[in-house]
Amino acid sequence: MKNIKTIYIFGIFIALALVQLFVPAQMIWGREKVINEGVSYKFKARPVDPSDPFRGKYITLNYELNSAETEDTLWTRNEDVYVELNKDSLGFATVSKVSRSKFEVSDDFVKAKVRWYNSNEHKVNFNLEFDRYYMEESKAYDAELVYTESLRDSLPENDTYAIVFIKDGEAVLADVMINEMSIKDYVEKE
Repeated sequence: MKNIKTIYIFGIFIALALVQLFVPAQMIWGREKVINEGVSYKFKARPVDPSDPFRGKYITLNYELNSAETEDTLWTRNEDVYVELNKDSLGFATVSKVSRSKFEVSDDFVKAKVRWYNSNEHKVNFNLEFDRYYMEESKAYDAELVYTESLRDSLPENDTYAIVFIKDGEAVLADVMINEMSIKDYVEKE
């Protein structure tokens, strides 16, 4: 009888261990699938060393792409909005259209949150959900300073943007680039 209880408890232990390994593995696999199979977009950044106690140090990103013209006038704050994307000639993301419902799987789109609706310009303003770039803790503060300084510099050759991979409405922020160099490498150079 004692052996049966031991086997039963051991079986539950193994099942729980497998679940604990499966969940993070599935999350990692999903993100890697978006990076490997998704379409890469560049999002121009704008100026804004926060810390998340569970996920670590990050850089807060603001994007120039934050609004779109729309005929719909009934937008409410924090409502989900789906933003269909195109690329300009340099590979930067542009808005094709916005909608309250998801686009077809074949379209490149991301989910965002409505900030407000500007009735004078017929534009809905939104926040993109990939606005945090997590870094190694020892480099995050320097990266935040470099990032902020690069955005303040108004020289045309100073180009700061995020590389985001998008597939079926899922977005993965892969890197932040300053003058065509990864922010990780840029911080080490400084």
